[in-house]
Amino acid sequence: MISGHPRLYIYLHVMPTPKLDNYLGTFRKMRGFTQREMAFLLGCHNSAKVSRYEHSRRVPSLDTIFAYEAILGCSSRELFAGIQERAERQAMHRVRLLRRRLERQSRNPILTRKVEFLRSVVEGGTDELHYEAVPKT
Repeated sequence: MISGHPRLYIYLHVMPTPKLDNYLGTFRKMRGFTQREMAFLLGCHNSAKVSRYEHSRRVPSLDTIFAYEAILGCSSRELFAGIQERAERQAMHRVRLLRRRLERQSRNPILTRKVEFLRSVVEGGTDELHYEAVPKT
């Protein structure tokens, strides 16, 4: 108790906010570039394409994504956080489905290694398990 008053605890349940598809405009502005300057740096003819990238009306090519990384000094995971998060969630769902399907099949060395690898992916331990080809018998 403080000054004769019971201590109150307030618990807030905060829902995680969904990430934007991309943060191209955010990082561009943080670095102080205009869309026109960014267009020049990316080799685009005008700023309209940069605007379309920033508003998710157009998906940049892989070359352009790498250029964004080099120019803005941050990873594509940061630049495209919402897309990355969604793609990872969908991929992990498919990993779990395939693992369950494979676990129901009869065992052989190749199948066992696939299941082990998929299990490590789900558990986040892909750095520890290296998938090596099993020689065919």
